Amino acid sequence: VLNDVFDRLQKALDVVNGIEGLEFAKSADYGFVTSCPTNLGTGMRASVHIPLPNLTKDGTDTKAKEIAKPLGLSVRGTGGEHTPIGADGTCDISPSARFCITEAQIITALYTGLKLLKEQEEIAGLPVDFTADLAKIEAIKVSHPNNLAIKNFTVEYFNSLADDDEKSALIQCVRSGMENEDSGMGCYAMQPSDYDRFKPFFSKVLSDYHKVPTTAKHVTNWNLKGVKGLPEDGKLDLAKLGLPALSMRVRVGRNLADFPLPGAMNQDDRVAMEAKMCLAFDKLKATDGYGGRYHSLTPGHPDFINESEYKALVKSHIMFKDMAVDTYLATAGIASDWPFGRGCYVSEDKQFVIWVGEEDHLRIMCMFKGTLLNDVFDRLHNALDVIDTMPGLSFARSKDYGYVTSCPTNLGTGMRASVHIPLPNLTSDGTDSKAKAICKPLGLSVRGTGGEHTPIGKDGTCDISPSARFCISEAEIITALYTGLKLLKEEEKKAK
Repeated sequence: VLNDVFDRLQKALDVVNGIEGLEFAKSADYGFVTSCPTNLGTGMRASVHIPLPNLTKDGTDTKAKEIAKPLGLSVRGTGGEHTPIGADGTCDISPSARFCITEAQIITALYTGLKLLKEQEEIAGLPVDFTADLAKIEAIKVSHPNNLAIKNFTVEYFNSLADDDEKSALIQCVRSGMENEDSGMGCYAMQPSDYDRFKPFFSKVLSDYHKVPTTAKHVTNWNLKGVKGLPEDGKLDLAKLGLPALSMRVRVGRNLADFPLPGAMNQDDRVAMEAKMCLAFDKLKATDGYGGRYHSLTPGHPDFINESEYKALVKSHIMFKDMAVDTYLATAGIASDWPFGRGCYVSEDKQFVIWVGEEDHLRIMCMFKGTLLNDVFDRLHNALDVIDTMPGLSFARSKDYGYVTSCPTNLGTGMRASVHIPLPNLTSDGTDSKAKAICKPLGLSVRGTGGEHTPIGKDGTCDISPSARFCISEAEIITALYTGLKLLKEEEKKAK
């Protein structure tokens, strides 16, 4: 009976408050004074430890928090804030409010909240009906056979999964392909472990897309020595190809190992991940060559920027656009909770940028206008070494597949190396169709100057990058860009 502990506390306070010489600090407007403004007013927290095995089947309190937040309840571990839940799913539940609410309302809110939470716990224990999802998948197999996620999804493997939670997790991975039937890939990983957890599914998707065996294993290597196509002096100098100084960019996608991937994050996850990165940015600011500032889109963040500042960063190709307009990212859950947990770190020279909260937790990139590809490649490698050694930061990796990314297209290196190069002859018709036809056999991709799904420049400038990310080393990617540009320049000359 909650009344017992509530009444005993009230009587104890009456006793203590009646002791001569003791007087509790109170504000005429704000009630009982506490050090932290979060506790001001009542200073009261009423909680219970309750087992929620169904809402915590995955070993975390993520689902419990999602349910509890709209009910005005907070969820903690059994040892208090920032501690784990019990092995049996026991959580500490309490009303979140302290201020402008009475003590009586708090204890009553705990009772009514627990009643609603118990109902959700019971619902979470009911068997899930996947009939409609499986029927939709079978229909898409017929209507859109090139949707790789749907093509490689089999009912036999689905039925072999251990329980409804496993099945729901796999459905969540392919949800984008179910809602966007014309998807080429059609799936995103939701947890850092998904590629290994659902290996019989993802290995087939990876094989189809990257044209590698289902048993393929990725190896990371930044060492240029011995790479096929590397000039004898080891310098990837575009000037030797007769090219002028070009805008060069190399980026990698990275995710933190201790958070869900963006598609499965809730708003609290996104804000917590951003806060963790801001601690790292504080150290980065003090590191020679990488000092700068962070720009946050999260309302109330100390580094918050307004709409006009944000638009200026987007216009200068430093910041990413509002993801909510991308239906693929939206249906995958990656674009949810915009703009919370989103931002970008920019070095003082604006040549080193880290996106926070886009398709992956981090997109780390270096950009430079020049002719020596080694410069931008080496700076990125050095930056990753700096970030990777920061205490508390650990990038998600798979033993077989390399660095984990939300989209299987980026898995392995997570790396994209590109240049902006004018191709007036191959784009004389105002499109990049001829450039794409030439580039594809060379293993190169063509994009607009603003990124994927954007137009080429008026002067025919295109964004060119090697297509491969997986089962290829970082050193091979940057060298492939150099050798590909050499061949592309020859084709541009022929098209004159």
